[in-house]
Amino acid sequence: MVTIDFLDETAEVKPAHQQLVDAILRHALTHLGIKEDAEISVTFVTNAAIQEINRDYRDKDAPTDVISFALEEEEDIVVPGMPRMLGDIIISTERTAEQAASYGHTFERELGFLAVHGLLHLLGYDHMNEADEREMFSKQDEILTTFGLARE
Repeated sequence: MVTIDFLDETAEVKPAHQQLVDAILRHALTHLGIKEDAEISVTFVTNAAIQEINRDYRDKDAPTDVISFALEEEEDIVVPGMPRMLGDIIISTERTAEQAASYGHTFERELGFLAVHGLLHLLGYDHMNEADEREMFSKQDEILTTFGLARE
């Protein structure tokens, strides 16, 4: 069983958007073959809040769209009888809206993309070089397409 905990620091996230993120994360985990119990937290924040996090943890003093903090790093941390603690996904809903408008697609598509992007980071995917980026973005596209949020 997957447990996804939500925190809306903006007090503006619609229940349908939280349900979308819940559904797409569950779909992604199934698509990726993750069958064991797992826990994820998702926090929705403002641009100001994510800028502070980005500055404090990544030395980048600018707002960003999504930041992930993986609790599993190089080795799997498995405690028998306990779920995998995958980590935290933090999404700026302001940035989500800005990027959706900029890319010409819906808020929902961008929100789904950012949730999946954050989850893939929790699972060890990255885009620091061209090969890794191709692999990660290919996985994102597969998940979004099979979920019904293909590029518009």
